[in-house]
Amino acid sequence: VVEERIDAGIRMGEFVSKDMIAVRIGPDWRLAVVGSPGYFERHPPPQTPYDLTHHRCVNIRHRPSGSVYAWEFEKDGHAFTVKGEGQLIFNSITHVLNGALDGIGLSYVPEQLVAAHVANGRLVRVLEDWCPSFEGFHLYYPNRRQSSPAFSAFVEAFRFRGL
Repeated sequence: VVEERIDAGIRMGEFVSKDMIAVRIGPDWRLAVVGSPGYFERHPPPQTPYDLTHHRCVNIRHRPSGSVYAWEFEKDGHAFTVKGEGQLIFNSITHVLNGALDGIGLSYVPEQLVAAHVANGRLVRVLEDWCPSFEGFHLYYPNRRQSSPAFSAFVEAFRFRGL
């Protein structure tokens, strides 16, 4: 038995090194700023991302760097980040979502994760026209040699083909 070792990984497309082969395995996606109706009864909805500095934001910590994620926005081709104020910082997106559902503050989470909660009225989405799309996830691996048939079949099976 011949064992093949391929140094491969999965990253968002914008973070794949140029010297790597990148194969898209998922669609583009967006984040959504959401809060509970109860939160918005006590706090006016933000009109721009800069208003987030006056809100309680439920944040997430990046692994492995440990830094707190700066919320990314875009308007009229101008991209920028805002550090949301808040006392809660989690390592799990599920806990960030639960913070919004519990009325603790605003959360910035994948829109697919909150779509049902927005549809049933448990969450309210704000700043939607400021939230950019992100390039989907990619499988990446070195461009050094011919891949085995097994690895090629694996890549082909995971390749994103659109909806």
